[in-house]
Amino acid sequence: MPSSSKVPQRLVLKISGESLAPAGQLGIDTQELKVIAGEISSACELGGQVAVVVGGGNIIRGARMAKDGVVHQSTADYMGMLGTVINGLALKEALEGIGRPARVMSAINVPAVAEPFIRGRAIRHLEKGRVIILVAGTGNPFFTTDTCASLRAVELNASVLLKATKVDGIYTADPKKDPMATRYDHITFAEAIEKQLGVMDLTALTMCMEHDLPVCVFDYKTAGNIRRVVAGERIGTMVTRA
Repeated sequence: MPSSSKVPQRLVLKISGESLAPAGQLGIDTQELKVIAGEISSACELGGQVAVVVGGGNIIRGARMAKDGVVHQSTADYMGMLGTVINGLALKEALEGIGRPARVMSAINVPAVAEPFIRGRAIRHLEKGRVIILVAGTGNPFFTTDTCASLRAVELNASVLLKATKVDGIYTADPKKDPMATRYDHITFAEAIEKQLGVMDLTALTMCMEHDLPVCVFDYKTAGNIRRVVAGERIGTMVTRA
């Protein structure tokens, strides 16, 4: 992770759909939405270029929908992609409502509400100081939004991928179930994959490892944490090649 004296030039922030929902419920909580928009805007004030990949689990989870066999998983996954579009539009409105320019870019064609994701156009938005919100995953079924975050971070030449979670890093075990679990300050991709720590799906982790893209896993619930990570403070867990 860069030192606090150097803000990453470009970064990708992955947030879950659940981060926008009321506690333990589905849907979008406008208060949570305002808090996250405020945190992202605060981070942008440091001068970094920020792209956000948003999940859709607060609307629908494709894998869960497909479990009983009524809806084929490919269709269920497309339904999940549409859920991320809903979240992306809400986040854009919240950001622009506090004066932070933003654009929604989609991997599937929804021209009435979002631009198509085109790498050069996305980079141009970032260079102009706009937050870009990347929705609809990779545009393909059977891939998670974590994989989308890894892919877009590599495509956009990001210096770091920020994985916002509800815990303050990666632990040796689930800290809610194992009181003896300890947090890693740093771990390699190889270790995370071998120990199956559930940081991100294996496709996403492998892509980051192959492209030497560091991942910072941190707690977004603590006020100011997104800004701190962008500023280069060592919080949460860093995952790197070595």
